[in-house]
Amino acid sequence: MDQFCCMVMRINIDCNGCYRKVRRALLETQELDTHLIEMKQSKVSVCGKFKPQEIAIKIRKKTNRRVEILEIQEFSINNGQSHEEKPLVISSSWNLESNQNLFATCT
Repeated sequence: MDQFCCMVMRINIDCNGCYRKVRRALLETQELDTHLIEMKQSKVSVCGKFKPQEIAIKIRKKTNRRVEILEIQEFSINNGQSHEEKPLVISSSWNLESNQNLFATCT
């Protein structure tokens, strides 16, 4: 079973079309409970029960945008009532890029 976690990703959001594409991908992803898109900082924060790498891959495939995981915070649920925070994982090794259209323009 997947753990409840929050993840911060860097996704280039250059225009309103990119914003809508990322937002649509997040809304269609059922594992996510909440999301926050910070367009000016090119950051997207998501929370829910999921495996972080799988969500990053799904978003990359749906948006055809480069996704970089900045932070992962996992919580363990004790008796279904409280959340205990685990150590923060910072990873820059998960840098997902599209093999084609690396320099694709926003349309």
